[in-house]
Amino acid sequence: MTDTKNILITGMSGLIGGIVGKHLDSLGHTITALNRQAVEGFETTRASITDFDAIRPAFDGIDTVIHLAAYLGHDDQAQLDINIEGTYNVFKAAGEAGVKRVIFGSSGATLMASENYEPYKSFREGRMDDLPTPRPVMMHTDPPHPERMYGVAKIAGEAMARLFSEDHGSAIAARIGRVHAEDRPMDQREVAVHFGHNDIRQFFQKCVDAPDSLKWDVFYGVSNNYSRFRDLSHSKEVLGYEPTDGIQSWPLNS
Repeated sequence: MTDTKNILITGMSGLIGGIVGKHLDSLGHTITALNRQAVEGFETTRASITDFDAIRPAFDGIDTVIHLAAYLGHDDQAQLDINIEGTYNVFKAAGEAGVKRVIFGSSGATLMASENYEPYKSFREGRMDDLPTPRPVMMHTDPPHPERMYGVAKIAGEAMARLFSEDHGSAIAARIGRVHAEDRPMDQREVAVHFGHNDIRQFFQKCVDAPDSLKWDVFYGVSNNYSRFRDLSHSKEVLGYEPTDGIQSWPLNS
C-alpha cells in the first residue's frame, strides 16, 4: 500500500462489510460507514441508500467508496428500490462529491442461470470427472445470464459503475462469491463459489490499492476451490490477487 485513503463503506454492519472495514482500518485507512444502524467503533452516517438527501453528506472528502449495502431477498420491488435506485443514489453522490474510485459489490448472480446448464452444472454438483479437458471457466466477459431480479439488479449496478468511470473516476465491479460467518461452505454448490475471509481481505485491499490508471474492470472474488468455475486469472493478472484460502474436498472431513 502506497498511501492511506478516506474510505466510505456502505452496508458495513454486514458480514463482508465488517471483514473489509476492519481489515482496511488496520492498514491505516480512515474508515467511515454508511449504514441504517450504527457500526461500533466507526463514524457512521445512519441512513438508507434509498434516501439521497440523507446519504449525500457522507461522501464529502471521501477518496474511495466500497458499496456493499444490498437487499438479498426475493421481493422484486425491493430489488428495484434498494439495489437499483439505491445504487444509483450511491453513484450519484460519489460523482457529486468527487470520489476517485467506487468499488461496487456485485455478484456471480449476474450469470447464475448459467449454472443450470452444462458444463457449469457439473461444477456445482461436484461431478468433476464429467468435465471436458481443458476445464471450461466462466469469464468476466461472458454475457449476463441472471436467474432472478437480484442478478438483474447487479447487472444494472455494473452498468452504473461503468458509466461512473466514463464521467467521473475509477470503478471496479467485484463479483463476490459465497461468504459465511463460519468461513466454510454449507453445501456442494457453495464449494465452487466459496470466498474465504482471508481472501476477502486481500481481494478488497487489492481493489483499493489498484493504480488510478485502472478506470474500469470486473473481477471475480472467490477462493481457489477444487470445483471453482469462476475465472481468477484476470483478478491475478490485473490486481495481483493470489488466493490463499480454498476448499479442496467435500465433505470437509473427507
